Amino acid sequence: MNHPDFRNLLACMDDVTSAAMDENTGPADPAEYHSLYGRLQDAADTLPPLYRVHVYEPFMLAVDKLSEAGFNSMLSRDPRIEREAGLFLDIAHAILQNSEAYEREATDAFQEVVSDLYDGFLSEEDRKGIKPPDESLIAPLVKWGRPQFGPYTWTAEAAAHFDIKTGIVNLPPANARHGLLAWSALGHETAGHDILHADKGLLAELQHHVYDALADELSNSTLANYWALRIDETASDVLGILNTGPAAGIGLIGYFRGLNKAYTGVPTLRNTGPQNDPHPADILRGYLAAETVRLLQFDNATEWAEALEEETDKDHSGILLGRTSLDVETAKKSAAIVARTITNARLNSLEGHALGQIQNWQNHDEKIVQDIRTHLSESQAVHDCVVSGMYAAHVVAAAVTSSIAGEVPISDAFPRMTALLKTMHDANPSWGPLYVRHRGDLSPHRAYSRTAS
Repeated sequence: MNHPDFRNLLACMDDVTSAAMDENTGPADPAEYHSLYGRLQDAADTLPPLYRVHVYEPFMLAVDKLSEAGFNSMLSRDPRIEREAGLFLDIAHAILQNSEAYEREATDAFQEVVSDLYDGFLSEEDRKGIKPPDESLIAPLVKWGRPQFGPYTWTAEAAAHFDIKTGIVNLPPANARHGLLAWSALGHETAGHDILHADKGLLAELQHHVYDALADELSNSTLANYWALRIDETASDVLGILNTGPAAGIGLIGYFRGLNKAYTGVPTLRNTGPQNDPHPADILRGYLAAETVRLLQFDNATEWAEALEEETDKDHSGILLGRTSLDVETAKKSAAIVARTITNARLNSLEGHALGQIQNWQNHDEKIVQDIRTHLSESQAVHDCVVSGMYAAHVVAAAVTSSIAGEVPISDAFPRMTALLKTMHDANPSWGPLYVRHRGDLSPHRAYSRTAS
């Protein structure tokens, strides 16, 4: 089993800081309608059938309806490219970067991770007894750009304004080559935000459960309200860990520290939580990660949870949420309640199932990660790193934990990770000639198993 070993965390944090300060902004935003239209036409045959039907064709209809005058008007109404113009151009970038081979290996690796994380919650294999999602049919498309916003996602709910049937996930362009821990944040974006917005009523139901649990167990309506108002970001942290395991927990801590060093010069988790910030304070997210890992179904979950709690404790300096001070013990208790509620609450929007029933991290996941870590540390060829039962989340977890433990230099782990993910993407049936929504849909239901699970 993988025991927590954070001896090289500082180097991983420095890698995050270096990537955050990288000035690469990626491909320029298209500024001229007819040029963009021609490039999009050239991209017609570069997406697989599933994405042509549900993304490319409806988007081209939207581009036609928009017209040159509408395109120019949209850009003038949204000069910072944050609202409708941001969404429109990000959809265009996702299509064009795939078509024009921008950072080809990293793009395909990125797409494979997003597809796997989405598959983990929405495929027929994992979603037995639960209706299909309401808002999205296929895994989000990926793109690089807008480093000032960091990793982010446009959910399928937002993208539906342009009639496409999936979301868009973005990483800063620097993360195509360094900033490894940013990849551990993809579970938050894809297994988090995109999943939470795929089922109508799911987010609101979780919000009510979290508020009620905190109000009942802590008799603290202020704290209950604080967590509940941040349910989208909070639940996304939990879902990312359910799908990527403890690597997402230590990755979150190291990632935030690295970003904070880049932007403030201080490599610690922030202890303040402004009222207008939709995210919980960094320190609370560290404790939430520890408590979510404690709920995972692998043998050394408690060991990992305690290590994450101890790592978060190093940055505690007095928690202030808005104008309210919070003692550390109450903070930890609240994080435990929130993690338990989001993981275990039976939800009407999921036909009485809990999120932790759909996806969890188990011993076989840890075994796969350990096998991949062994191959990575031995510098084996990519085809020799393939492990039976391996998914993209395992590869990211292996690269992150082996780098943090100092088994493999980050400069080696990163390209080995993307090369391995690229080979997996090339074999992904959703990106082949058939209409396969999720790789997990191609799973036979056996009457008898020769080996115990």
